[in-house]
Amino acid sequence: MVVMGSGTGARMLALLDLLESGGLRGRTELARLLGVDERTVRRDVVRLLDAGVPVESVRGRYGGYRLGRGYRLPPLMLTDDEAVAVLVALADASDRTGDVPAATAAAKVRRVLPAASAARLEGLVEAAVVPGDVTAVDADVLLTVAGAVREHRPIEIAHRRRGDPAGEPAARRVVHPYGLVRRDGRWYLLGLALDRGAERTFRLDRVERARTLAGRFRPPPGYDPVVRLEALQGTGYRYAVRVRVRATEAEVRRFLPASVARVRPAGPPADGAWLSVELGADRLDWLPGVLAALDRPFVVDEPDELVTRLRELADRLAARVNAASPDVGS
Repeated sequence: MVVMGSGTGARMLALLDLLESGGLRGRTELARLLGVDERTVRRDVVRLLDAGVPVESVRGRYGGYRLGRGYRLPPLMLTDDEAVAVLVALADASDRTGDVPAATAAAKVRRVLPAASAARLEGLVEAAVVPGDVTAVDADVLLTVAGAVREHRPIEIAHRRRGDPAGEPAARRVVHPYGLVRRDGRWYLLGLALDRGAERTFRLDRVERARTLAGRFRPPPGYDPVVRLEALQGTGYRYAVRVRVRATEAEVRRFLPASVARVRPAGPPADGAWLSVELGADRLDWLPGVLAALDRPFVVDEPDELVTRLRELADRLAARVNAASPDVGS
């Protein structure tokens, strides 16, 4: 069955898609493909005619319907934000499940978009690595960055750092963008920050504006943005924390959301499997309480100082549990 929804609008779009594929389509064939009777097909053809679509009716034993000669569907009218949302969702479905219809649908959307929008979105499709759910990012920023990654063009971004006071202007940074990755619900730009002379990551939900600059650069050969993101995330913190926990991701996320920690399997999938939890921290005093509240078996891989903090917490709790209770009546 072709139609993807039970409503009249979805069915009419499916009918139009069948007619646009070319040739004469018989009423019986159309009814079978759409999952309706021939009377409904005739009514839907009338609706298309009322909407200005030139559907020709051919009478006789081998008759049916076809589109008028020269008719083409108009460009798909989507804003950049809408097109980004559609293509990211379709690309994500295709990447996660190998869903061929999702991949072909994404190709159709790109094909019927106006040329200017299609060119910008091609940059996003080619430049981005997009596993997981996504946090909203300004579409113009996302498309500008993706196009610069694809074309190896420098960009200037207005970027807010973690902890910047409210009302303070965003810092202007010039970057050679090497890659664009979506991980744990966020978009990340990876590239050479020219003011620092070093590779950096930037969260795109903290980028207010982006513009492409003149010139081109040569990215590092064999650059893998996913691998580099894993290596760079957590830098800039005093401690790189890595703990293995025997728990589900949902249990871990109750205390350590995606914005704080990265969670991935620590070994082959199995019942009661262990997860690797990685995060950056400037202080460790809050982590023992979080791990205790999680109430699941865990192993600290690094840093050693966290083990010391955990033992100190255990000693304090033991001392309080064993403390003598005061006499109520004294």
